[in-house]
Amino acid sequence: MTRHKTLAEWLSWQESLHATAIDMGLARVERVRAAMNLQASCPVVMVAGTNGKGSVCAMLSTMLHRAGFKVGTYTSPHILRYNERIAIDLAPASDERIVASFEAIDAARGDTSLTYFEFGTLAAMHSFVAEKVDVIVLEVGLGGRLDAVNIFEPDVSVVVSVDLDHQAILGDNREDIGFEKAGIYRAGKPALCADPKPPARLIEHARAIGADLKLYGPDFGFQRMDNQWSFHMGDAHRHALPIPALRGGYQMVNASAALAVLECLKERLPVSMGAVKRGLLEVEWPGRFQVLPGRPAVVLDVGHNPHAVKAMVASLKQLPFARNRLAVFSMLEDKDLAQVAELAREEFDAWFVGGLDMPRGQSGERIAAKLAEIGMTRVQSFATVAQAWTAALSQAEESDRIVVFGSFHTVAEVMEARQHPA
Repeated sequence: MTRHKTLAEWLSWQESLHATAIDMGLARVERVRAAMNLQASCPVVMVAGTNGKGSVCAMLSTMLHRAGFKVGTYTSPHILRYNERIAIDLAPASDERIVASFEAIDAARGDTSLTYFEFGTLAAMHSFVAEKVDVIVLEVGLGGRLDAVNIFEPDVSVVVSVDLDHQAILGDNREDIGFEKAGIYRAGKPALCADPKPPARLIEHARAIGADLKLYGPDFGFQRMDNQWSFHMGDAHRHALPIPALRGGYQMVNASAALAVLECLKERLPVSMGAVKRGLLEVEWPGRFQVLPGRPAVVLDVGHNPHAVKAMVASLKQLPFARNRLAVFSMLEDKDLAQVAELAREEFDAWFVGGLDMPRGQSGERIAAKLAEIGMTRVQSFATVAQAWTAALSQAEESDRIVVFGSFHTVAEVMEARQHPA
């Protein structure tokens, strides 16, 4: 018997199925995977990292797609629609495809309780197997070692960056967090790390299990020359590459990580220079330092931790002059708001803060009060992010710039408000 009919009904039910939203550990989800005999017969790439992992997945998937391979890509969280999480050939899976996978999972799980994320992870793999994709790209949700994605066996694993986020779960220092992320590495398989300063525990773990560790800098990297760049990994080189369509200087390291993956898989998944160049030029990844066309200038960035905001600030400094720089801002309660604000305060002349009405959300007034505590002025608070956006837009002139940041939810609310103006 079908438990639910629509995708919305399935998702609503999943949100209340398990006692806690985040329940790290692989035993329950592995039990269901085994019951479904769910495993890939094509190459699998697993990507972890504090920041940048989604960009690596997007570039990698686009290059593979342009090379003619059918690509399954799993990312999280979504911005506007759940279907964004499960993409087949760069397009969000249909409601029907995802519901069919949910039904198969529910039929196999017995009395095993699963979280919302665990359901989605199994559904992604089930969908990819059903659609007979040629290659699967999986983004880790949180950490690595105990993340549900890690029940699958990767052919290549990548840790893009290691910094502080989710400290209550992963640890309060880069060494512990690096160890958690290194949990996606496998013995005898390529294990890439694109962080310029890899934690010692990550390196130690990779070597202890016998993974084929490749580090950014000593083993692979890039050289930039004006409006193009070159990639190198051992004896392999790719020259005269276009600058990635994704904005931000940090995307060069992410692109290098994606190309390193292709180098590791070149025998099974050959990708031509033409496909690489087209992929770099055509890649899309909404909300990641996304500069929208028109005036005033608008930048959308889902950055929600100090590492991401530091990168955002560096990229803002590369943009053309803006007379007034306005921030539309909101963050979840468990994020390091004070440090994020300190990093960004010199880049903005006025702040428009809005509340997020959701678990772990906080009111605009509370955010404004926290900003006042660290001495910030010219802060206006609003009940919602949409109201903050509308106010900023009404005050902005053509020569100004509005930057929306602080959370996936912040960017999503502004995207919705732009699509459906009041």
